[in-house]
Amino acid sequence: MQNKKLKIGINGFGRIGSVVLRAILKEKYDVQVVAINTRGNLDMQVFLQQFKYDSVYGRVPFMVSTGDPQKSGEIGRLNIGDDISIPFLGQSDPSKIRWSDYKAEVVLECTGAFTGQNAGLHLKAGAKKVVISAPAKDKKIPTFILGVNEDSYKNEVLLSNGSCTTNCVAPIVKLIDEKIGFQEGVLTTIHAYTTNQNIVDGSGKDPRRARAAAINIVPTLTGAAESVIASYPECKGRFTGTAIRVPVICGSYSDITFKLVRKTTVEEINSIFEQAALLPDLVGKLKVSYEPL
Repeated sequence: MQNKKLKIGINGFGRIGSVVLRAILKEKYDVQVVAINTRGNLDMQVFLQQFKYDSVYGRVPFMVSTGDPQKSGEIGRLNIGDDISIPFLGQSDPSKIRWSDYKAEVVLECTGAFTGQNAGLHLKAGAKKVVISAPAKDKKIPTFILGVNEDSYKNEVLLSNGSCTTNCVAPIVKLIDEKIGFQEGVLTTIHAYTTNQNIVDGSGKDPRRARAAAINIVPTLTGAAESVIASYPECKGRFTGTAIRVPVICGSYSDITFKLVRKTTVEEINSIFEQAALLPDLVGKLKVSYEPL
C-alpha cells in the first residue's frame, strides 16, 4: 500500500514560494502541492516564465506549461509534465483562500507579509497547519529547526521554520554549547541582498538598505539571532548577531565567535563537527569541508 502524500498549499510565489515548489518537484519529496495562492494581479504566463527560467538555479529540469482555470477563484493552472496540474489562486486575504476546496493540510506561508498571528488566518480558510518560512514576529509562535528542537514539537498548528541563516547557525550554536559550553556568542552573517533592498539608490526608513544592493556592502540588522534563541532558548542572554548584505544574488556565510567556558584546540573543535556530521539528526544539515571554498 502506498503512503498517503501530505497535501501542501503554498501562499506566495515569489523568491521563496517558487523555489520551494522547484525543490519539492526536483527532489521528489513525498508531498503533493494541491494549490498555490498569489495576489492574483498577474497573468499565468508571467508565473510560468518566472518558474521556468530562474536567474540563480537555471531552467527547470521538466516540462512546464499553463492551463485554464477549472474552479471558481482560480486564475489558471501550472502543468508539470503530463501528470501534475497545480491550481493558482488569486486572493490577497488569507482567510478567504479556499484551502479546504483543495484539501490542503499544511500551508507554507511564503509571502513574508504574514509572519505573526495573521498567518493563522489560513487555519480559518481550512488549513490544518501553517508553517511560516521566515522568523516569526510574534514570540508566542514556536520556531522549529531540524537538528535542533524538532523533538519538542507538540502538534502546534502555527509555527515558524526560521530563516535560511537560522537553519545554518542554530545547529552550530547548540552543538558548541552542549559539547564545550560558551559564555557569549556573536553572529555576523554575510548575506546576499534580498527584495527589501533597493536595486538603485533610493530613500527609505533604513538608509543603508536604500542603497543600491548590487554594488554596496550594507551593514544591517538580522532576525536570525532571535530566531536561533527561539529554537534553542538555552542560549538566551548569551547570543546576539548582526548582518552584512553583500552584492551577490544568492548564498550567505555565517561567522560565529564564541567566548567558551574552557580552553580548547582546533583539533577538538574539528573533531566535534566531524563526528556530529555523521549523526542521523544532522546528516544533510551539517557538513565539514577542508577545501579552500
